Amino acid sequence: MPKLRVHNFAVSVDGYGAGPDQNAEQPLGVGGERLHDWIFATAFGRRMIGEDGGSTGVDNGFLERGVQGIGATIMGRNMFGPVRGGWDGSDWTGWWGENPPFHHPVFVLTHHPRPPVTMDGGTVFNFVTDGIEAALEQAFAAAGGADVRLGGGASTVQQYLRAGLVDDLHLAVVPILLGGGERLFENLDGRPAGLELAEFAPSDAVAHVRFVQAGATG
Repeated sequence: MPKLRVHNFAVSVDGYGAGPDQNAEQPLGVGGERLHDWIFATAFGRRMIGEDGGSTGVDNGFLERGVQGIGATIMGRNMFGPVRGGWDGSDWTGWWGENPPFHHPVFVLTHHPRPPVTMDGGTVFNFVTDGIEAALEQAFAAAGGADVRLGGGASTVQQYLRAGLVDDLHLAVVPILLGGGERLFENLDGRPAGLELAEFAPSDAVAHVRFVQAGATG
């Protein structure tokens, strides 16, 4: 049965998935870019930016697993870009250039309708205005039997955790302190229900912690 998966969601030791004062110039907030430094030390991360080299160990393996078996992606509007309110003819098409790295349908949660945007390489951004369940239903249909990946930001992941819809949650805990920003595990009425530890794999750069629904395998 297809799953909703969160992969390589980087958080600081003090629990922040982004630093304070997020804006167009600093989309991950002050200091937040350090959450992703480990990615660009890997072969996978370097390929993403058109470069050779990089490590092929534990971190690289988790990054590769994060794209395997994925047929669609869901993300929040903040992850898609800095535009707020109505689109008003905005030509913003994401942070990733003309050929985003998804290469499949992407469903962006928003309160403001917008026609789909087709990009090079097979990525199509679809804008969903009727909630997280509708986005998930559309994503599963578009994925054609493959799994769906849930991107950020933290508030988007929180919504799906509160609804009990996340099947697989992989965090990369980065050994830095941000001291403020957007915490992943807030507004959850205690803790994410139904998830149990499936994997703990520290590397020299981060600690990979993976949770799955209780009783699940894999």
